[in-house]
Amino acid sequence: MGTLTHFRNVYLEAFENCRPMFIVVLLKIYSLFSVLMISMALYAFAYRAINGFRF
Repeated sequence: MGTLTHFRNVYLEAFENCRPMFIVVLLKIYSLFSVLMISMALYAFAYRAINGFRF
């Protein structure tokens, strides 16, 4: 659980004094998009590995 708290603190500190505000919003949207894409790739890999896909 400490790792998740650390990631949260790093994420919040990254946007602390960032200006202009629309850049902050775009960066936050991009970070969420990146997490979604990485999780989708991990899911696809796990699905293929569990169902016997030959690599």
